[in-house]
Amino acid sequence: MFKPFQKAAVLGAGVMGSQIAAHLANAGLTVHLLDIAAQGDNKNDVVETAFKKAIKQSPPILFTEKTARRVILGNFDEHFHRIADVDWVIEVVVENLAIKQDLMARIESTIRDDAVVSTNTSGLPIHEIAKGCSESFRKRFLGTHFFNPPRYLKLLELIPTPDTDPQILETMQWFAWMHLGKGVVVAKDTPNFIANRIGMYATMLGLRGVTEQGYTIEEIDTLTGVIAGRPKSATFRTADLVGLDTLMYVAHNLYPAIPDDESREVFRVPQLMKKLVETGTLGAKTGQGFYKKQGKEILSINPTTLAYEAAKPLDLGDIEAIGKISDLGDRLQKLYHNPDRAGAFFRKSTLEILGYSARRIPEIADKPADIDRAIRWGFGWELGPFEIWDVLGFETVLADMKAAGIAVPEWVEKMHSSHVQSFYQKDRLSWAEQKVIDACAVCISEHPKAATDEIHLASIKEDAKNILWQNSDAALLDLGDGVVVYEFRSKGNTLTLKVVEGLAEVLDLIEASDYRGLVIGNDSANFSGGANLAEMAMLAQTENGKGIADLIVKFQTLLQRIKYFPKPIVAAIVGRVLGGGCELVLACPYVVAAAETYIGLVELSVGLIPGAGGIMRMVTWAADKAASESPQDIQPFVRKVFETVGMAKVSSSAHEGQELGFLSATTKIVMNADRLLTVAKEEVLCLDRIGYAPPPERNAVMVLGRPARSMLEYAAYVMQQGGYISEYDSYLASRLAYVMTGGELTAPALVDENYLAQLEREAFLPLLQQPKTQERIAYMLKTKKPLRN
Repeated sequence: MFKPFQKAAVLGAGVMGSQIAAHLANAGLTVHLLDIAAQGDNKNDVVETAFKKAIKQSPPILFTEKTARRVILGNFDEHFHRIADVDWVIEVVVENLAIKQDLMARIESTIRDDAVVSTNTSGLPIHEIAKGCSESFRKRFLGTHFFNPPRYLKLLELIPTPDTDPQILETMQWFAWMHLGKGVVVAKDTPNFIANRIGMYATMLGLRGVTEQGYTIEEIDTLTGVIAGRPKSATFRTADLVGLDTLMYVAHNLYPAIPDDESREVFRVPQLMKKLVETGTLGAKTGQGFYKKQGKEILSINPTTLAYEAAKPLDLGDIEAIGKISDLGDRLQKLYHNPDRAGAFFRKSTLEILGYSARRIPEIADKPADIDRAIRWGFGWELGPFEIWDVLGFETVLADMKAAGIAVPEWVEKMHSSHVQSFYQKDRLSWAEQKVIDACAVCISEHPKAATDEIHLASIKEDAKNILWQNSDAALLDLGDGVVVYEFRSKGNTLTLKVVEGLAEVLDLIEASDYRGLVIGNDSANFSGGANLAEMAMLAQTENGKGIADLIVKFQTLLQRIKYFPKPIVAAIVGRVLGGGCELVLACPYVVAAAETYIGLVELSVGLIPGAGGIMRMVTWAADKAASESPQDIQPFVRKVFETVGMAKVSSSAHEGQELGFLSATTKIVMNADRLLTVAKEEVLCLDRIGYAPPPERNAVMVLGRPARSMLEYAAYVMQQGGYISEYDSYLASRLAYVMTGGELTAPALVDENYLAQLEREAFLPLLQQPKTQERIAYMLKTKKPLRN
C-alpha cells in the first residue's frame, strides 16, 4: 500500500534539524539540509558550521562516516528550489509563529503537489502554522515531533490537524515505524503533546521534592532512577543534560498555555532553578548545573547556599535492599509500601503522576496505552504510568488517591463501577493481540496495526506447547511455520557451558526433524555479552585447565557445525554482540541485525585473544576483500583486522559492523528492532523455499606468514612506545599476529580452517594462566570496565 520516501528536506540546521537530517540519512534517504544564508562569500557557512558540530557529537548521530555523504547542505537563498524534488519536507526553524507561517507559504509555492510537509515544533499549535495555506497543502501537513537525540530515542509523536488527510497520517505512521525505526504515537494538538506534558510534570515533582519536601538531590535521583524503572540519569542528571535554561523555557511556555489544567501550578519554575539560570549555571553545557564534576568527585548544589558540596549519606532506609530486587514489579511494590522516607516520596509522587496522567485523558490522548508508549519511548521508563498502576493494583492505587485527596477522573470511576480491575488484559498469546482499555468508552481495543508484524518471545512462551526444549540457560521455542528459535536465558545472555551444550543438543533435534530452519536470538536489548568470564575463570583453575580446553573445543566444533549446517540458521542480533557472541554471529551463514547493533571481538580487553574461530573468520574476510591472493593485496586488510581486533573495537552500528568485517555485505539490517525476529523468521522461510544449501567448506585460506607477522608486531611496538598501549597489550597483540599470519609459517601459504582453529586454541589457553590476564578478568567482573595493566 505504501511507497517509502526517498528524498527529504530539513529546513533548519540547529541541534534538532541536523540530527533529524542525519537520522533520515541513516535510513537511506537523500537529505537536503538547508538554513539561512550567511553573510560573506560562503553563504553555506551557517549550515556547514552547524552540521560539522553535530557530527562530532558523542554518541554519534550517523551510522558511519560515509552516511554523511547523503546529507546535502545548502542555504535558503541559493538552494531552496531543491525542495521541489523531495517527498517530505520537515520544518525545524526558530520557534516563532510568524516566521514559520512565512516559510510555509514559500514551501507551498515550491514543492510537488504530493509532497508531505511537517513541523517539528513542540511549543506552537500545529494547526496555526499552516493556517494561511491552501486546503490541498493542509491535507498533507502535520506535526512530526522527534525526541532528542532522534537516532536513539524511539518516540515519534505524530500530530495531525483537523485538515490532515487520514491516508497521509497512515503513510507517516508506516514509514516512521518501518524505515525510521520509531515507536509512533498519534498525539493531539495540545501544549507539549503527550510525552513532554507528562514527563515535565514528573520532572517538576522531582524538583519540588528538593525545594519543598527536604530531600537531597541525590535522594531524589535515587528514587526516580533505575530503582523506579527509569533511566539512571533520573531527574537532576537529566535536567543537567537537557539544560536548565531549556527546561525553564518549556515550563514558562507551558504554564500560560494550559489555563484549564487543574494542576498547572506544578509547572511554576522553582526559585532554585531561576537562580541557577540567572547565574549562567545551565547544566552540562556550562560544566555545572545541579551537579558539578570536580576532579574525580561529583558534587551537588546546596539549594540554600548554592555552593557545591560532596554528597551526604542517603537517609532512605533499606533502599539498597530494595534496589537489589531484580523484578521491576516486585521492586515497585516494595518501594510503594515502604514505610520510610523513600516510600513516602515514591508513593506521593507516583500517585500524583498517575492521577495527572488519568486526568489528561481525553485531553491529550484517548487511551492509556498512548500515554504509556509515549513515556516509555520518549523518556526511557520501563513501564508507563498506567502499566505502573496495574502493577501496584488498580483498587489499591484508586483508594490511596482518594485518601490523599487526588482528583480521579470520571472514566476511572466508571472502570471501578464496571468492575474492571486493570488497564491491560491478556486473553490471547500474542503481544499484538494484547487488549487495552479504551478510557472514554471503558471497552477493549487493539494495539496498532504495526504491532501485528512483531514477534515477541514473552508471548510465544505463554503457551507451554511452544517450548520445545529448555534448560536453565536456554530454550528452543516454536515460532510457527516450521521455524524455531534458540533463546539465551543466561545472565547477560553470556555463552555459558549450558548455552553451548544446549545449542549442540538443539541442532541434533532440528537435523532429525521436519523443522525448516533455526533463528538464534532473544527478546533482550543485547544479543550476547560473550563468554561467561566467571565460569571461564573457574574452569581455568581446575583440572590444570582441562575444563576450559574442553569448552573451547566444544565451542569451536559447534560454530563450525553452525556454519555448514544443512538447514538455514539465521542470527537475529541487536545491541551488544561481544566476544564469543560475535564469534557465534560470524559463524552463522545468515544474519539479520538491528541498525543499533554494537558488535566486536573484545577479548584483548580481558587479556585474551578470540579462541572460537573469530580470528580465523576475520582472516578469511581479509583474504576475500582483497583483489587477489597476492600478499600485497591482502596485507592492507590483514592490517585493518589486526587493528580492529587488537584495539577491541566495537561498531557503533550494524552498518559500521559491516565496514569492520564483523557482518557480511548480505546482512539484512532493520531499523526497527521490534521487527527483528519477524524478519529473521522470514529469512529462514525464504532460504528454505529457494532450496537451501550450506556454503562450501573453506579448505584454503591465504595467510601471510612471518614477514607479515613482523610488520604487525612492529606496529604494536610503535603503539607501545608512543604510550597508546601497555606492554602487556603489545604482548597480546603479538599472540594475535602469530595466529593471524599462520603461526610458524615462514612465507605466505594456503591453509584450511582447522589449521587456524588449532592455532587459536594453542594461543588462547596459555593466556588464561597469565597473572595479568587474570587481573583483567577479575577487574572486569568487579567493575564491568576494562583494565589496561
